[in-house]
Amino acid sequence: MGFLRKAIRGGIAMKALQIVQREAGKPENQRKAKEMVAKVRNGRKQR
Repeated sequence: MGFLRKAIRGGIAMKALQIVQREAGKPENQRKAKEMVAKVRNGRKQR
């Protein structure tokens, strides 16, 4: 039973990783990520 659970969890994790990689490659998502990082950096500087 434990082996089957680990195999299923591993498969789900691999599929999630593929989805994240595909979405991260899209230009609009890259732009949003850059804006979020800039917002975090600017927030730290103001403190």
